[in-house]
Amino acid sequence: MDVYGLVGNPVGHSLSPPMHEAAYEVVGLDARYVTFEPPADAGGAAVTAAETLGVAGLNVTIPFKQDVLDAVDPADMAARIGAVNTIDFSTDPPTGYNTDAVGATRALTHHGVGLAGRAVVVGAGGAGRAVAFGLADEGMDVAIANRTVERATELAAEVPGATAHGLDGLDELVAEADVLVNATSVGMEEDRSPVPADALHADLAVLDAVYDPINTRLLRDAEAAGATTVDGAWMLLYQGVEAFERWTDEAAPVDKMNSVLRERI
Repeated sequence: MDVYGLVGNPVGHSLSPPMHEAAYEVVGLDARYVTFEPPADAGGAAVTAAETLGVAGLNVTIPFKQDVLDAVDPADMAARIGAVNTIDFSTDPPTGYNTDAVGATRALTHHGVGLAGRAVVVGAGGAGRAVAFGLADEGMDVAIANRTVERATELAAEVPGATAHGLDGLDELVAEADVLVNATSVGMEEDRSPVPADALHADLAVLDAVYDPINTRLLRDAEAAGATTVDGAWMLLYQGVEAFERWTDEAAPVDKMNSVLRERI
C-alpha cells in the first residue's frame, strides 16, 4: 500500500483526504492519504520523518510551505515562488513542487478562459505569489495590487514583466483587465469584496481563491456584471489534481474529485 499525506498545523479542517482517497478508489490504487500535524517549528523534521516512514508523497500547507524548502530539491516554479506544497519522495533528494500556480491556471482554462492579455492579481502573499508567477509564465501581463504597495513592489520585481500597485488603483486596472484573481482572504469571514463592483465588466474572467463561502461577494458582483466566474474550489481541486498526477503517473478522475470536494465544503 502506498501512503500519501498532508503536513500542516492545523490540518483537521483539510478537504484533501476525502478528495484524494476518492481518486485512489476510482483509479484502483491501493493507497491511503493521511494527515500529520507536527509542532509549528518542525516542518523540515516532519518531511525527513515522512521519508523515513516510506511516505510516497506529501502535501504541505500552512505554516510549513517555506520551512520545507531546505528539506527538498525545489523544482523551478517552487524555487521562484519560494514555497513548496507538494513533495515527491520517488527522487533523491525529494523534489518539491508548488501546485498552487497550476491550480489557478487550470481552474481558469477549465472554464474556457484564455490566458492572454492583462491580469490583475489582488494580494502579494503566498497565494498571490503563486498566481502571479503562474499567469506570467502563461504569457500574461500581470499587475499586482496590494494593500501594502511595498510588498507588491517586491513581488513585481521577481515576476517577469509585472507591475506593482496599491488598492486605490484597482478601478483603472480592472477596467483594462482580461483576468482578475483575488488571492487574499477578503470575503472569507465577512460579506465584502476587495474590488469595487463598478470596476467589473462582462469581458472579464474572475477567479476568487476563497472557497468558504463558495459564492463570495466578489463572484456575485462579477456575475451581475456579466463576467465569467470561477470559485475557489476549482483552484483547490486542480492543485490536488496536479499533486495526484505527479505522484501516481495516472490521469486524475477530476469529476469524482470535484464532486467529493464540493460535498465537503
